[in-house]
Amino acid sequence: MTDTTQLTDIITARIADQGRITFAAFMEACLYEPGLGYYTSPGRKVGAEGDFYTSISVHAAFGRVIAREIAQMWRSMGTPEEFTLVECGAGNGRLACDIMGYLAERESDLYRVLNLVLVEREPSLEAAQAGLLEAHRQRVSWLTPEALTSGSFTFSGCLYSNELIDAMPVHRVVMTEEGLQEIYVAMREGMLAEEAGPLSTPEIAGYLERIGIELHPGKEAEINLAGLGWLATAARALRQGFILTVDYGFPAKELFAPHRNRGTLLCYHRHTIEDNPYIRLGQQDITSHVDFTSLIRRGEELGLQEVWFGEQYRFLISSGIIEELEDLERSDRSEEEKLRVRLALKKLIMPEGGMGDTFRVLIQSKGVETPRLRCQRGIGG
Repeated sequence: MTDTTQLTDIITARIADQGRITFAAFMEACLYEPGLGYYTSPGRKVGAEGDFYTSISVHAAFGRVIAREIAQMWRSMGTPEEFTLVECGAGNGRLACDIMGYLAERESDLYRVLNLVLVEREPSLEAAQAGLLEAHRQRVSWLTPEALTSGSFTFSGCLYSNELIDAMPVHRVVMTEEGLQEIYVAMREGMLAEEAGPLSTPEIAGYLERIGIELHPGKEAEINLAGLGWLATAARALRQGFILTVDYGFPAKELFAPHRNRGTLLCYHRHTIEDNPYIRLGQQDITSHVDFTSLIRRGEELGLQEVWFGEQYRFLISSGIIEELEDLERSDRSEEEKLRVRLALKKLIMPEGGMGDTFRVLIQSKGVETPRLRCQRGIGG
């Protein structure tokens, strides 16, 4: 019996027991069912051998630029004698390794007072993370998502994530003649099928009201209540400092625009985009674009100040990727290697045809008076 069959049996049993389940419950099982979900089962997900690329897998400069901004956050807080970095969804630890490497090399005063906490749902990744971060082992610890949610862990510093919220389970809705309805997952003639019904929670309607969005008839959309719950957890844990979120998505007006009539739900399998989430259960990634307006509005309710929001290419250029390129040109690397790195960095920052425009960066702060960050300088600043 394959893992996919086991997962299919689990999901169909839940549907048989409940009649139907929300798409959020279905997506949760596909991605995170213990030992069987896409993110909780063995296998490489990122890079050439996986199903998709991330900014981390393109080049270490991505993490090094984030490290430059983290150092500026520390200075904005008055260079405290204790500063904690928290990464949620740390994966194999590559981003944390790039950040810590830069801080150890270039920001020794910060590195001396630094602690790194990795939060990851998949326990088997801890060994890979520990291996990559061996040089920083005295400063690294691990925390389960449950411990973060419990409220027992608090910190001052910076919590950051990269492509975390897009992989959180979403509710799906459709505007019908009868009004807003939720799309459920049911069984029909032995096959997974969709059916519309009343909203499973009033939070869904409240979500759209908060951002002032009314869907036109026939339009489908994703509602990421889990992302807002995660932000509330992060805000409670953060005593003072910053939350830095990197993900692909848009402000609400652009995300819920009429031309996105079917929403933004996509699946990825071996670098191929698929729009059917009901195949290869547990073996393909399922994602939806992030609604950054909701994160900003919910953040304000939680006492978080919006410090900066914009495209990834603007963030990287303002925060130090040009300096990384200048360091490269001054290095003794071969011309062939320099060219390879230039092409990789171009992919990160090109507004069109790369990752620079698709991805957005949101920085929020708590308890920091007038933050002064590198990204606030703007391009050419």
